[in-house]
Amino acid sequence: MRREDIISQQIDWATILIYGALVLLGWINIYAVGYNEGTSQSMFEFSSALTNAQRQFMFVGFCGVLITGIMVVDMRFFEAVSYLIYGVIIFLLLLVPFIGKEVGGNKSWLGVGTFGVQPSEFAKFATALAVAKFIGTVNFKMDNLRNQLILFALLALPMALILLQKDFGTALVFSMFVLVYFREGMSPFLLIVGVSAAIIFILTLLVPNPWYLHGIIGAILLTLAIINRKKVKRILLFTGVAAVLVGAIESVDYIVDHLKPHHQNRIKALINPDADPQGFGWNVTQSKIAIGSGGFSGKGFLKGTQTKGDFVPEQDTDFIFCTIGEEHGWLGSLIVIALFTMLLLRLVYIAERQKQRFSRAFGYSVVSIFFFHFAVNIGMTIGLFPVIGIPLPFFSYGGSALMGFTILLFVLLKLDSHRAQVLQRI
Repeated sequence: MRREDIISQQIDWATILIYGALVLLGWINIYAVGYNEGTSQSMFEFSSALTNAQRQFMFVGFCGVLITGIMVVDMRFFEAVSYLIYGVIIFLLLLVPFIGKEVGGNKSWLGVGTFGVQPSEFAKFATALAVAKFIGTVNFKMDNLRNQLILFALLALPMALILLQKDFGTALVFSMFVLVYFREGMSPFLLIVGVSAAIIFILTLLVPNPWYLHGIIGAILLTLAIINRKKVKRILLFTGVAAVLVGAIESVDYIVDHLKPHHQNRIKALINPDADPQGFGWNVTQSKIAIGSGGFSGKGFLKGTQTKGDFVPEQDTDFIFCTIGEEHGWLGSLIVIALFTMLLLRLVYIAERQKQRFSRAFGYSVVSIFFFHFAVNIGMTIGLFPVIGIPLPFFSYGGSALMGFTILLFVLLKLDSHRAQVLQRI
């Protein structure tokens, strides 16, 4: 049997069908955002002045070329060049502050004229490869401190460079790799402390005078210390945890005061968007109105009044979910969320059935990245998360994002298609 036949039999076609459905729905909604009756071209009518929908169609076509290339390359290629790809992307991220161009307040693009590429979108793929490569090395042990420091350094470098571009949302995506480390054997202690610190930080923002949070933390940790009074190491550990949590409380004012005005406004909009609906609360307020106005089945394709009135900024990128909610209603939103949920569950299943640590770690990296984008993007459109400017995979307009997500997904599918041909190495 030819190698091509083996791959076609092993490829996960269910995931590809979900991918195709998401890309198609995304393209249709991008067209809906830019549609104006009497002036708009058809979806397939191209002219010298391309619309975003037409550009997205071209990006989809280029993704088809990328997919073909990924499928014909030897599966061992991706593991072999993992560190090289990581190094190239880090180099491009280093160039951005010097020769990059600013778009939407973020200096994160490299290119000429109207054509550009956003290295930060490909940094997710590069980091996933590098992390998987390191975890997949022979005799790797997650409980080794040196290994843990290297893994966190692999995340810290692209995060720091992306923060220099003022792209806080994309930088946050890399924090989700902690879930990969947890799956590969890292103690859940760091994850629990990190999540607790984040919750404490958010509660401090929401509560005007959070003095009693100190008391709650102190009471809990004192109780634990009494229970373990004969174990000095645990008492020291609890003391360290208390310091981290109290530090999270005390750092809120300092961090918020040193944020840029538009970041401060995003936090204010999360806490109380109704305080200034014409100012910092405008985006979230209009987003909720657009989604809520769709009702159960929506106003109909190309009939969204909020969309046509340009009430919601960035509606074909960060706020594309508003178009879905307004024109297709609760039912259309449910279908989109169901498709993403099916994709994520399928990716977890694919990651778990891998026989190599490299493939499994890469698979969970893909799951973590997709989950963060899906949950946070939709959450910020309905006011559950602050507006941090990250795209909804396969829906938001943009070539770099679409290609980055496509590469992540299809490299995993390529590795998965050869799972029966590799020796087990867990």
